[in-house]
Amino acid sequence: MRRTVRLRLTLLYSGLFLVAGALLVALIYLLVEFSPFPGPPAAPASPGGPVPSVRAPGLEQTGHLRRLLVNSLIALVVMAFAAMLLGWHMAGRVLRPLGEMTATVRRITADRLDRRLAASGPDDELKELADTFDELLDRLEAAFTAQRRFVANASHELRTPLTLQRAMAEVALADPAADTESLRKVLERVLVAGRNQERLIEALLTLARSQQGLQHRQSFDLAEIAGRAIGHRDDQGPRVESVLRRAPGRGDRALVERLVGNLLDNALRHNVPGGWVRVETAVRSGHPTLGVSNSGPVIPADRLPVLLQPFQRLEAGRRAGGEGLGLGLSIVAAIVEAHRGTLEIRPLPAGGLDVSVTLDRPGA
Repeated sequence: MRRTVRLRLTLLYSGLFLVAGALLVALIYLLVEFSPFPGPPAAPASPGGPVPSVRAPGLEQTGHLRRLLVNSLIALVVMAFAAMLLGWHMAGRVLRPLGEMTATVRRITADRLDRRLAASGPDDELKELADTFDELLDRLEAAFTAQRRFVANASHELRTPLTLQRAMAEVALADPAADTESLRKVLERVLVAGRNQERLIEALLTLARSQQGLQHRQSFDLAEIAGRAIGHRDDQGPRVESVLRRAPGRGDRALVERLVGNLLDNALRHNVPGGWVRVETAVRSGHPTLGVSNSGPVIPADRLPVLLQPFQRLEAGRRAGGEGLGLGLSIVAAIVEAHRGTLEIRPLPAGGLDVSVTLDRPGA
């Protein structure tokens, strides 16, 4: 027989009632046994007549105690059985919402994550459990939706350059008058498309790696990494200002270098003619911090969450400085999360963004 929670609760209630009843019967029996038991007054004997028989008080008390014990035990057994039935009924009523939640959970699948327990009734532990499970389902549904969107967008981003390469090759092969120069131009365009594919695949691998957490840690200095990234940039483009104070940290150095590079590339790419970029590093409250701000088009505050989603680009002016992959800030957010840091993005009133990254303490 399956030992369900309902059965165990019933046995627990009945067992406690039986033990308490047995102790009560024993206590009453002892109290009655050691209490004085008055007997009837003896009748006066008649002169010359027979002596009246007197029943021994001890025998009469023993008989009363025996009947009291038997009746008490019978009543205890009857009440224990009644308590078992009542406990079974009450346990069923208490656990009924749990059964309904179990049935609902069994109907939830990866394709039907829109179902919710939506428990009603008193605000007790079972309702708190149901509400917590509904919150978990909300997060799972959002994660599955984001995963499906990511796979669809990644497939589209990978298919587009492949289709372009195939079309260029077919056009070149179908041209009977193609010479060496025209074929060279086609190959150069195919090479550019291949490089874009390589960048995209590398970005996807970096995103996947950062989402797996830190596999190993090394010491680094944000000021040094930012200085190298600024030194490798093209001299043409927006003006770059930097205030680099020593900001030691500990984590995956390669991922941190990618974080700094992505922020700087985004600030340079999504800018305006004659614009500026400002990079700052420092230690605040023991945490290494990096700040990158830039001029650029005005971005509404309600559109900022879009920037953190993979392959999502804003329409207004986000491609002015060149075509991006749409993964820059998504990778930044994943790297910051892997380092147990915080990422803050706010739009500047005159246009552009102010991005602040705070990483975990070096000794944490």
